[in-house]
Amino acid sequence: MARIYKPARSVTTSGTALTKGWRLAFERRSRPFLDPLIGYTGCRDPLPQVELSFPTLRSAVSYAQRHGLAYVVQCKPDKRRAGAKGEASRQGHKPSAAFTDATLDRLGLASLQQDYGQALDDADHAGEAARPGTWSSPMDVVNDPALSLSEKRSILMNWAWTEYLVDQATSEGMPEYRRPARLDEVEHALLSLERQAGRKEDAVEREAA
Repeated sequence: MARIYKPARSVTTSGTALTKGWRLAFERRSRPFLDPLIGYTGCRDPLPQVELSFPTLRSAVSYAQRHGLAYVVQCKPDKRRAGAKGEASRQGHKPSAAFTDATLDRLGLASLQQDYGQALDDADHAGEAARPGTWSSPMDVVNDPALSLSEKRSILMNWAWTEYLVDQATSEGMPEYRRPARLDEVEHALLSLERQAGRKEDAVEREAA
């Protein structure tokens, strides 16, 4: 997963020279670890250390598409629009199609991309995109008998997006997000959910036969 964003001005200077253009950075593919010898946080994935610069958003997106990268574009809210801040906040909780597809592909669930897309659209249109705080753990969503399969899919994918944003914010040193991301827990719950759904489908087919 690639993240395309416009650099922000440093709080220590009023200069804007480094804020021109766009950057493309890569999401970590493995969890960071604490080095037992020197105490620094390390990672076995070299890609997060790579940042590419582009003069325009279009050139950055073209690069990602040309190399077959799943990507997310992070844009700053337009301050000139009334209510733009609230709208941007709501949109920030909704996973993009690129994020959803990349997550399912990584978990070996690429064949369910259309089902998850429909589940997210249905929840969004109905105004029922529940927040992770409603359940104490992702597996509680899987085991909640009051939820349909479509509802569980939309809730868990929204939760995965939230944890992805927390992970990115923590990596960038934002103090309000200093907690371990739970993305691995959510992905484990997604796999458990689809295993349960597969067993139920097999049972129905056996009864029909």
